[in-house]
Amino acid sequence: MEILRYAAFSADPAGGNPAGVVLDASTLDGAAMLAIAADVGYSETAFLVPRGGGRFTVRYFSPLAEVDFCGHATIASAAAYAERHGAGPLTFDTNAGTVEVSTAVAADGTATATLTSVAPRTAPIVESDLAELMDVLGWSAAELDPALPPRLAYAGNWHPILAAATRQRLSDLDYDMAVLGELMARRAWTTVDLVWRESADVFHARNPFPPGGVVDDPATGAAAAAFGGYLRELGAVTPPAAITVHQGVDMGRPSLLTVGIGPDPVGGIAVSGAAVAM
Repeated sequence: MEILRYAAFSADPAGGNPAGVVLDASTLDGAAMLAIAADVGYSETAFLVPRGGGRFTVRYFSPLAEVDFCGHATIASAAAYAERHGAGPLTFDTNAGTVEVSTAVAADGTATATLTSVAPRTAPIVESDLAELMDVLGWSAAELDPALPPRLAYAGNWHPILAAATRQRLSDLDYDMAVLGELMARRAWTTVDLVWRESADVFHARNPFPPGGVVDDPATGAAAAAFGGYLRELGAVTPPAAITVHQGVDMGRPSLLTVGIGPDPVGGIAVSGAAVAM
């Protein structure tokens, strides 16, 4: 068994979000996968079980627990597979549903992948949960962007979305990890998607991830997909649309996520990025 290490959403191993990748986990059970993920120590490690014809059963583990879906580990796994077996379509059967993935390898050897999420959806945040979330983050209502109201968004995992009115508010991330983690565990939230809109199609994001033992996730493909669904449902973009999300900048691991938002109101959201071996 080979354990690979890739940085997703970057062509530079010093950027992006590190992920562990096991391209053939046929001999592993869940306990072994969790132990390996804890040893690797990245926010997520993906374990692929080949089913033939480019189809895989995929499970994702943080160092602390299994997660139904992980975007950056999907991009990393697909890129690693494409480098070894050639570019083409792949199908990942995850705990959240079936995720179609396409891959490409450029002339310079850079591998990229695009995942299409399960059908996204949104829901209101219960008022008491929103107040608790804002309190632990140290945010006030006056610091929110009124054009992008707080919501819960899903594209494989649930993420509360809070949009800051200024880049400075997004930069000043300081929270009690244990308190936020307890709230997120109660509500089954995976990351908190904190965003700031620079322009019509350019966003910046940060993603606290206490359930995975991570203070700030450098690139969160699942949250980007959920955010794309949120923007479509809100009418904040006109599909078909493409946006870019910059993440990881504040922590020195810049990542670039490209999000494709189709016109089908229940269609999956496409998230694309490069990945490179570390």
